[in-house]
Amino acid sequence: MVDQSPKGKPLTVPASRLARLSRFGTMTAGIAGGVAWRGARAYAGGARPDWQGLLLTPDNLRRVADELARMRGAAMKVGQLVSMDAGDVLPPELAEIMGRLRAEADYMPPKQLRGALDSAWGPGWTGRFERFDVRPLAAASIGQVHRARARGGRDLAIKVQYPGVRRSIDSDVENVAALIRWAGLAPPGMDLRPLLEEAKRQLHEEADYAREGRQLARFGALLAGDENYAVPRLADDLTTRDVLAMSFEPGVAVERLSDSEQSERDRIVLLLLELLFREMFEFGVMQTDPNFANYRWDAERRRLVLLDFGATRAFPETVTEGYRDLLRAGIEGDARDISRAALRLGFFAEDTAAHHKRAVVEMTGIAFGALRHRGPFDFGNADMVLHLRDRAMEMSADRTFVHVPPTDVFYLQRKFAGLYLLARRLGARVDVGAIAARWL
Repeated sequence: MVDQSPKGKPLTVPASRLARLSRFGTMTAGIAGGVAWRGARAYAGGARPDWQGLLLTPDNLRRVADELARMRGAAMKVGQLVSMDAGDVLPPELAEIMGRLRAEADYMPPKQLRGALDSAWGPGWTGRFERFDVRPLAAASIGQVHRARARGGRDLAIKVQYPGVRRSIDSDVENVAALIRWAGLAPPGMDLRPLLEEAKRQLHEEADYAREGRQLARFGALLAGDENYAVPRLADDLTTRDVLAMSFEPGVAVERLSDSEQSERDRIVLLLLELLFREMFEFGVMQTDPNFANYRWDAERRRLVLLDFGATRAFPETVTEGYRDLLRAGIEGDARDISRAALRLGFFAEDTAAHHKRAVVEMTGIAFGALRHRGPFDFGNADMVLHLRDRAMEMSADRTFVHVPPTDVFYLQRKFAGLYLLARRLGARVDVGAIAARWL
């Protein structure tokens, strides 16, 4: 956490389901009206409209991104995940628009903030603090973070959940899913229900700050004594389902360090990758949200500060050992072994078309290029992501591939992809193969 106010503005969060549904309706109606108008103009000019092209215009994506950012809550969270997963698939100008959802959100005005804290702590809570900064340090999809000093001198960071977030999770997810279907972004025949139910379950867990506090304490114990990492200490006397209180840990958001010394950027990514393998093969539990804002750099102590444990997930040994086999196959570059390991993990099914299987195996082989590389791998200059983007766009254009991987695999892949994108943004040079070899 760094003492810097968010870029957004104070804006009341729509807390009731009716208010949130109304905003979805207004957004959808506005997009539909624009599409109908442009389609009519195309017909009048003798052309046949490309309806999906008319939907996915910069103006429409800007409208969606801005509206989800204003709503915050589960709607913005789902939008963030979509924008991150599509960041290297969408054309650059559209990816930049959707990237707004990964920037800091607007924040609650003081009156709404006080109401949220009155509900969590009861009236008179201000007497428990020497200082409580009303303007937040940061604002995100589900809550915002404030700096405070408690009576007795504890320097704290306090995350306050937006009102109505937990009650609106199910309806927000369904509304975003309806928008995805309406825009034709999901392949025909794809059953989104398992993903939607998992998204709801995960978001309900993330909105339970008491649960997150327990995971925060769990990781603090797992990493105790390791001076390379800092985990805030839980202040359980001030933590509830809607408020998470922890020690304030100084640091700078790692994504802002793209111009820092090469050695510093390399060390950040080295520590992230080492932690990734420890989470998978030693701890058996992982913080699966790859949002760049979850990592900060304490330059004075040269350590990584870890934040936000709401998306912490335990993985069964069958999955972690399956990934160990996949990593070994990827390093060896054996397509048959990659295919067998990918099938066991559920990347595709037995009856998946042969050309789809080949495409998945090819993409997996490309992704493991960093592991096969001898010596430090240069993430900044690697063309791997361009190859992956081309193959992903080809697969997305083939609307017959509708396989949805198991939930555990989905979350692991999301974490891997997020760390790769961060390493690429930082232009890090790290010997990935040497790190992986210790666990294989």
